Amino acid sequence: MHASQIPQSSGGVHKLCHQPTANFEQYYSPYHVVNNNSSDASSSGTQLSYQTQNEKFFTLDSLPDADYISYDSPPAVSVSSNWSPFSPQCSQSYISDQHHSSDNTYGSPLSGCSVINDGNELKHVLREMANNLLGPGFDIDEDSSCSFNGEVSKPSKWNRVLEIAPSLDMKELLLACAEAISDVEVTARDAQMNVLEKKVSDADITARDALMNVLEQKVSVSGEPMQRLSAYMLEGLKARIYSSGSNIYKMLKCKEPTGSELISYMQVLYHICPYYRFAYTSANVVIEEAMRNESRIHIIDFQIAQGSQWVFLMKNLAHWPGGPPSVHITGVDDSQSAHARGGGLHLVGERLAKAAESCGVPFEFHAAAISGCEVQLENLQIRHGEALAVNFPYVLHHMPDESVTTANHRDRLLRLVKSLSPKIVTLVEQESNTNTSAFLPRFRETLDYYTAMFESIDAGRPGDDKQRINAEAHCVARDIVNIIACEGADRVERHEVFGKWSMRLTMAGFTPCPLSPSVGEAINGVLKEFSPNYRIAENKGALYLGWKNRALATSSAWR
Repeated sequence: MHASQIPQSSGGVHKLCHQPTANFEQYYSPYHVVNNNSSDASSSGTQLSYQTQNEKFFTLDSLPDADYISYDSPPAVSVSSNWSPFSPQCSQSYISDQHHSSDNTYGSPLSGCSVINDGNELKHVLREMANNLLGPGFDIDEDSSCSFNGEVSKPSKWNRVLEIAPSLDMKELLLACAEAISDVEVTARDAQMNVLEKKVSDADITARDALMNVLEQKVSVSGEPMQRLSAYMLEGLKARIYSSGSNIYKMLKCKEPTGSELISYMQVLYHICPYYRFAYTSANVVIEEAMRNESRIHIIDFQIAQGSQWVFLMKNLAHWPGGPPSVHITGVDDSQSAHARGGGLHLVGERLAKAAESCGVPFEFHAAAISGCEVQLENLQIRHGEALAVNFPYVLHHMPDESVTTANHRDRLLRLVKSLSPKIVTLVEQESNTNTSAFLPRFRETLDYYTAMFESIDAGRPGDDKQRINAEAHCVARDIVNIIACEGADRVERHEVFGKWSMRLTMAGFTPCPLSPSVGEAINGVLKEFSPNYRIAENKGALYLGWKNRALATSSAWR
């Protein structure tokens, strides 16, 4: 997660109290975590039944047929749409055809829904909204202007929406705001390109702002999960309108937290939700199993942060029959994580050296204080005779791909790692599809994903808990604003679903490494400390962590 600041807004959205807690034992960045624009099929909209921690671990063999294969238990399946009335419903043909569009061939194996993302998407969305909110007499003509009984213009359509806006729930209001913003943007863009003779009308802008004002009266950073999420998504919409993402960080109101404050915010999330521990626990089990017979191990961690993951691994290595192997760790990290630590990578090296000494593990640390986008072979200190493991914990989605730059650092880095002939590569990423999606489908996906995220956080702390408020504000909100408000190189939160990561890794020359039952057992052990609504499922070599029926993160291994 990034340290986050809160964009300026009127109202009481930003009355946050800074309540640092004790030093944080683990700092990861899933929603950095949990800091291109062709259309992209959204991965949200499909609900999936997961295994709870009290059930036996099972393997999900195939989707969309998707019968759940549970050891010693009958198959059960639940695949359904969870789109709101504002969003286009997925037809059965889309659910049965995972390859409806060429883009969807990259899609998540847990997603059976494809959203229309061609040039008619806006018209489709507006028609759906009209049918649900304004009644069957409302329709949209071919030039995307709106008519009511053949006479009402597009501004009047927004006026009708405004009439019922106070009765809408926050999810509907958020989507209506996004539709209105997209409407204005599309008209402005088309006018600039001389596609349309007309310009953006004052009525359109007034309707957009009025909808956002209605929503602002309902949001609260100390309320229910949807109130809190809506507060931050509203800030993202405002930032999009007033800065188009290019000045997003200049609009942030709160001062940058100190290193100790940020670590304390991360500690709150570490204790109330399992996303960090899912990352390092699954990767540690995979790496330890892969290195079982090695005497010299080199681990390259592309987001080492505090390095706590490796303290736990070395404790396990210390008990190996015949004695522990020697461990060489290369930690890659950028200046933002250095800010979170309150110091450079030497602090990580000192901490890990002390932990290794206490365990009796021969240890050496190499610091690579550099962004993953800038990493070259000479930064990694590769040595002959060392078995290599590479760890990508919630970090590859920050690497710009071919849709952002011709350098395509995302694929370049994967090819570089493959050239090192690693014995094992571990990948943990959010299960979300926001990389190349246009604004509207990206907004819907973000809303769906973070609705589950905020509900899961709420299960660990009450809504008015000041520590939780600060943790959400500094570790999650900035990511949400970045996804919604920013475009091009300014947007650094670019998630992809596992199907797309699988395609990238395969094209770079990797082959999937099946996860042993020990990985699922270890994660089930972690989940016993959290709400029973957290679930895990395995599909095609990846382990999925979900909240209720929404997949939120995946862990996989490659060689």
